[in-house]
Amino acid sequence: MNKKSSLYLAQRLMQDFADRTGLTSHKTPKRYLWTDAFGVCNYLGFYEKLKESRYLDLALKLIDQVHEVLGCNKKEDFKLHPTLKGLRIGKALPQREPAEPFDEALEWERDGQYFHYLTKWMRALCRVTELTGDFRYNRWAMELAKVSFEKFSHIDPYSGQRVLYWKMSVELDRPLVESMGQHDGLDGWITFLQLQNVSLKDSKNDIDLSYEIDQLKIMAKSSYLPTLDPLGLGGLLCDILFLNRLKTGDDRFLSKMIETSLGSLKELILYQNFLQQDAPKRLAFRELGLCVGLKAVQKTPKIIQNLFEPYTPLLDEIISFWADENNRNNPTWKEHEEINSVSLATALEPEGYLA
Repeated sequence: MNKKSSLYLAQRLMQDFADRTGLTSHKTPKRYLWTDAFGVCNYLGFYEKLKESRYLDLALKLIDQVHEVLGCNKKEDFKLHPTLKGLRIGKALPQREPAEPFDEALEWERDGQYFHYLTKWMRALCRVTELTGDFRYNRWAMELAKVSFEKFSHIDPYSGQRVLYWKMSVELDRPLVESMGQHDGLDGWITFLQLQNVSLKDSKNDIDLSYEIDQLKIMAKSSYLPTLDPLGLGGLLCDILFLNRLKTGDDRFLSKMIETSLGSLKELILYQNFLQQDAPKRLAFRELGLCVGLKAVQKTPKIIQNLFEPYTPLLDEIISFWADENNRNNPTWKEHEEINSVSLATALEPEGYLA
């Protein structure tokens, strides 16, 4: 697919997404935090590439709508501090009540707050500040960083180490899933560093994330990195790009991330046969998340790029498959249409997220 066709398809996907979810139509707004974080970044990428103000307007409108629909700060200062109490996931089912028994399968469909969704939203807000110079958005991201670390982090009674709950209640007053997400510490460390760096130019900022960054760094370096989940692996590849850009001096750990990612990619290709499956048996957004990561390492220094060059055919094969409208015309795609569509748009035009 050439660059013009890639951009056109990404724009069309995001235009349809805006209409279906009530962003540009009179439909009841349907918001989901992970998808909307990438949606904001996609619109920002279009704005930066095309210099069309309508895309910046869409990004800012989407942010306002997410805060209104998913925001948990319902006090009178909501407009000034929309992220102060966190943001709901946006799941269809209400959260599990304290007296309800835990059901692992059902928990995936229940609402609450996810740390790794919140960090994606922080990055989207930070990107607005980077593009517009309006530090209000990065301050909202830093307020979200403060409250999320405060509520999600705790000392594990068995190891004595500080860790993160995977899922919290909407009110952030109790854990819903106590285990820790595999890359949550790493994701938090890098995201908080990005926010802190941007805040250095903000004369009105009074939030300091130094303590949180130090704690998340410890978690990141003690976490188990290998994964055969395409989406998780894509996130790890993105973190290679982000950490390399931050110039933290953690070169040995960066090398570990690269080595782990290469090993996981090799294992994924050897033992996963998803590329041979028919479209209805594949989860597009997980594969496309891997593609975003593979495009991320293409932006790293040449010495790193060369290590991942053998996997470029995998990237091209996945994107070409899902860019074909015939492969999107099936019940599995439709069931996850919003996250699939936005993920395809991001894989086609990743600059808004990766810049």
